[in-house]
Amino acid sequence: MDLDWATLRSTRVAYEDDGVLVLDKPAGISVTGERHDTDLVVLAKAAGEWLMPAHRIDKVTSGLVLFAKSPAVHGPLTQQFRDRTVDKAYLLITRSTGLPERGTIDLPLSVGRKNRVRVAAPRDAIVHDEMARRWSVPESEVRERSVAATTTFERLWEGEQHTLLIARPRTGRRHQIRVHFAWIGHPIVGDPLFVSKDSERAALHSWRLGFDATHSDGRRIDLQVDPAADFWAPIEAHASNLRDLIATIASP
Repeated sequence: MDLDWATLRSTRVAYEDDGVLVLDKPAGISVTGERHDTDLVVLAKAAGEWLMPAHRIDKVTSGLVLFAKSPAVHGPLTQQFRDRTVDKAYLLITRSTGLPERGTIDLPLSVGRKNRVRVAAPRDAIVHDEMARRWSVPESEVRERSVAATTTFERLWEGEQHTLLIARPRTGRRHQIRVHFAWIGHPIVGDPLFVSKDSERAALHSWRLGFDATHSDGRRIDLQVDPAADFWAPIEAHASNLRDLIATIASP
């Protein structure tokens, strides 16, 4: 991806004030820590701008990312993520059907071989409670060195082969949404971790973000950025109607 910081600055800023910058990140570039290419923090630094991410979204994911402009602002922002007072909502498209209107995926995660995140239990230990619309594993099946991870979701639309969802990660684990949906049999379109034969980009977008501006007057900042056309490619025939649908959805 050939993007310079000036281009990102002029076309992708969703919100900015004296303390923070929120960027609508394109899919295909890392937030920070990229080993083999560049990332947003490096691009900004090369252009003379210091930014520190308050959280991360995956390289394959597009959408809202919150940066602090100073250490004094960064600390309180990251504390909000630790305290789980930040509102986060993602749009995603699965290459599957059959999910309920609402549900909870309560599956602990761990890191396995090659630093890959996985559910911290055997796949066949996953239990789906249809009445409660909840996926979980018995405590006796959970491996050591696991971390709790919970994702809730709402089904917005279902076609013959795909489903459009809102997902809300109630915990902020690496690859959480991607792993959760793949392990219950509903992988995200284009996710290179689980559906490598797909030619599309990963259909996962950081759609809404709400946080407290503790660096200024303390007001609540609620942001929304809708996904670009490439997100809708797998269900392009329905994209116009679905854009209209998500425009009507009230914030949680």
